[in-house]
Amino acid sequence: MRSSPMPGMSRRGRVTVGVLIGIFLLFTLLGWGVNAWTDWLWFEEVDYTQVFTGVLFTRLLLFAAVGLAMALVVAANLWLAYRLRPALRPHSPEQVSLERYRMLLSPRIGIWITAAAALVGVFAGLSAQNRWSQWLLFRNSQEFGVTDPEFGIDIGFYVFEYPFLRYLLGLAFTAVVLSVIGALAVHYLYGGVRLQGIGDRMTTAARAHLTTLVAVFVLLKAVAYVLDRRGMLLEYNEQARIYGAGYADINALLPAKEILAYISIVVAIAIIVFSNAVMRNLVWPGISLALLGISAVAIGGIYPWAVQTFEVNPSLRDKESAYIERGIVATRDAFGLDISQQTPYPATNLTPPESLATDTAVVPNIRLLDPQLVSETYTQLQQVRGFYDFGTKLDIDRYTIDDERQDYVVGMREINYGELTEQQSNWLNRHTVFTHGYGMVGAPANRVVCGGQPYFVSGFLGDQAQEQCSSATEEIPVEQPRIYYGEQMDGTDYAIVGSPGDSNVEFDRPTSSGGEQYYTYTGTGGVDVGSFGRKLLYAIKEQETNFLLSEAVNENSKLLYIRNPRDRVEKVAPFLTMDGDPYPAVVDGRIQWIVDGYTTSATYPYSERVNLQAETADELTGQGTFVLARENVNYIRNSVKATVDAYDGTVRLYEFDENDPVLKAWNAAFGGDLVIPKAETPQELVDHFRYPADLFKVQRNLLARYHVTNPAEFFSGQDFWEVPNVPDSPDSGVKQPPYYLMTQLPEQDEPRFQLTSAVTPAGRQNLAALISGSYVDGQPQLQVLELPDQTAISGPVQVHQRMTNNAAIRQQLNLLSSNQAQVQYGNLLSLPFGNGMLYVEPVYVKSNQTNAYPLLQRVLLSYGDGGSYVVLANSVQDGIRQLIEQAEAGGAPTTPPEGEGEGEGEGEEPGGTPSPTPSTPVDPGLVTPELQAAAAEVSAAIDEARAAQAAGDFQRYGEALARLDAAMTAFQAAQQAAGVGGAQPPSTNPSPSADPSPTG
Repeated sequence: MRSSPMPGMSRRGRVTVGVLIGIFLLFTLLGWGVNAWTDWLWFEEVDYTQVFTGVLFTRLLLFAAVGLAMALVVAANLWLAYRLRPALRPHSPEQVSLERYRMLLSPRIGIWITAAAALVGVFAGLSAQNRWSQWLLFRNSQEFGVTDPEFGIDIGFYVFEYPFLRYLLGLAFTAVVLSVIGALAVHYLYGGVRLQGIGDRMTTAARAHLTTLVAVFVLLKAVAYVLDRRGMLLEYNEQARIYGAGYADINALLPAKEILAYISIVVAIAIIVFSNAVMRNLVWPGISLALLGISAVAIGGIYPWAVQTFEVNPSLRDKESAYIERGIVATRDAFGLDISQQTPYPATNLTPPESLATDTAVVPNIRLLDPQLVSETYTQLQQVRGFYDFGTKLDIDRYTIDDERQDYVVGMREINYGELTEQQSNWLNRHTVFTHGYGMVGAPANRVVCGGQPYFVSGFLGDQAQEQCSSATEEIPVEQPRIYYGEQMDGTDYAIVGSPGDSNVEFDRPTSSGGEQYYTYTGTGGVDVGSFGRKLLYAIKEQETNFLLSEAVNENSKLLYIRNPRDRVEKVAPFLTMDGDPYPAVVDGRIQWIVDGYTTSATYPYSERVNLQAETADELTGQGTFVLARENVNYIRNSVKATVDAYDGTVRLYEFDENDPVLKAWNAAFGGDLVIPKAETPQELVDHFRYPADLFKVQRNLLARYHVTNPAEFFSGQDFWEVPNVPDSPDSGVKQPPYYLMTQLPEQDEPRFQLTSAVTPAGRQNLAALISGSYVDGQPQLQVLELPDQTAISGPVQVHQRMTNNAAIRQQLNLLSSNQAQVQYGNLLSLPFGNGMLYVEPVYVKSNQTNAYPLLQRVLLSYGDGGSYVVLANSVQDGIRQLIEQAEAGGAPTTPPEGEGEGEGEGEEPGGTPSPTPSTPVDPGLVTPELQAAAAEVSAAIDEARAAQAAGDFQRYGEALARLDAAMTAFQAAQQAAGVGGAQPPSTNPSPSADPSPTG
């Protein structure tokens, strides 16, 4: 008997290999099974099992269908190549060397073919299951009701069908190429294709098989040319610097693609005919393929190049004008820019109008609190325990209190697990004791007290003592203030809640007596983990034995996980792109996280394609906001407003854009009831919807170009805008973020909560326009206030520089900053008012001591061009008054008042505290007892200010200066009553308000 060319494996070896494979499969399937089971339990908790089953079944379907189809195609061609092997092979050294491989494969050829095809099928299936979203959109495609400007095809074809058709075409190419390679290998192995020996190098059967596959490949190329014609509307036109097919594409390349499609069909037929029916060799098929290649180069390459070079480029603007217009129209429609209202704003008034002092729409609503800066202030004043945290940026929302609607800066007192001590961080404490935060702390955005602190009106820890620096009652009442779901929680911060008896083990909050209050979760959220099976399941998932060993996990226990609101919504609606800035709102007595969800597409014809991560990056990115993924899109809609209950984690998806076909397709894909109709959205929730920041950034950046609708002007680019850099750090290259304001802009009937941003001309720093986004009657509205081209009103960077470089103001800023403190600038607000521009920039001071926090100490104001009228005031009202006085006097001082300098000078005490000593001698006979008492109070206030400044206590310093300000006012009144003429004492109170009354 002839021995096998390869030695067989021993029985023990086969058993060992089988055991190892079994263990590998066991752990692989176990891990997959545990993840699938726990995912099902989580989706069951949030009541969105249709998403889990829909995605899972679609993945399995695509894996099976595509994998099986690919495996069958490859297997069929491999088997056909084997069956078509020649019965006799000519003798040659080549065939002798291949004989041993034939002897190995032939006895089990079916197994080898099945194994190879199965391997190909598995990889194809794995690739296909990731296309679940494309398949669901393809299957549930909708009409946009808008057609493309070239073929008249509904946009829905490009958004829903084109991507999956492209994938199927690529899959077909892959199947054919693998079949050709596999069949060629089998034919070579069994002598159907030979490199040596006499006679033909390829048998008739092998030639027929392989040429047929090549013909199929060429036919697929014809289909590709047809799809390419549609895809041309999505490509970038480098000459016109806009997306979509241009003049040369439409008039040269488009017909060329059609011609090449027909040529491909002819070549495919020629390959089959010449190879098998007429010439029966590969010469003419080779010539046919060569002609196809030459045609592709000549017709699809050289001809369009010639048209572009000799016809289009000499008159590029005129030739591309119609196609530029297509791009403008498509981009404005795809990104919702078509709703923007462009209004000319003259900004010709450079003098502060007297109406500033009596205004009730803009000035009283000026926001003083910067959500980024005062986060530290909230943390230090409202933290109470070291493990509480408010994040690096707070949020802004509006509430109606005492029939007055205004914006508030709000922050959630959450657990920061990174701040737990070593003892607090053990497994039991981390996951069963420190489970939740407590309270939403809010303060009016236009009001400060107690030396520059926010005036807190909510989020108090029960019966904690209230002082003059905060409200005596909860002005934003919350029935359930506990926060089990928040932005500070990542994927590892799960909580186990539920007690076996009446004992409470969860830390709830400190009490006014110095003790601690404990609590037991009573919400509906969480997955039951009381049974042994559930404990074992999650012990495997979390790789934590305490699920099985700890008594803290009992029959009443629930597991809360995926606790970040954004992650929670993203898992429920994986087809949405989440906004990077979720925010909390009190709705019907409960704290709800509101997350904006976007539907997107990258295949809207002629629309500009942008990268979401690049377009939304600015100073706040990563600082309390989430970084968006690197997703390229050319269509976006804010179609969903999602909410997550901060206590029980309930997720709801509310329809916001009723006309979005993409959302309709997704809703249909998951049963038709995934999204709550817009008409059923509670009005109290609607009242807290705000224009989403990331969408606004994308629209603002596009409006910087696409506010120009004339093709010729767009081509020249002379009227393009850009977003300015951060005003107080322009060299950083970081863009200025937009800011939320409660204000009334020109052409608006009343103050509204809106997101605003200033833009400047491209390459320059003067102001070009103001862009705002808001909701009116539940509908989004974009407003563009465009300044005349010839108006040289300063932009944000210029205004900041001109205000801070004013000599009189520079001296006062130097007094605020020292080796012990630093000056920080809040949002620079650009406000159109009285046919001019009002600029407001809060000035904070932060001590360099440990645990110090910023306090609002001054407000910079400017009107007009940013430099003619500028003041550094104690409050907005004070600044408005000074601006009007400057207007009456003819302009702002550019040098310090006489007797004042950069250091100590006449009328100023060491350390920067001004002396009330008049510069004009006072007749002793005119000094009254009231005047003496007022002078004594001034002296005492100065001593207190010096002591606070020396101690570095800025809260105490602000209170002392407020006292000094009041004393100086009384001193002046006493002077006037006594008839004493003297120099006006300088105002020294840096606090915008030391009184709990509102300051604007």
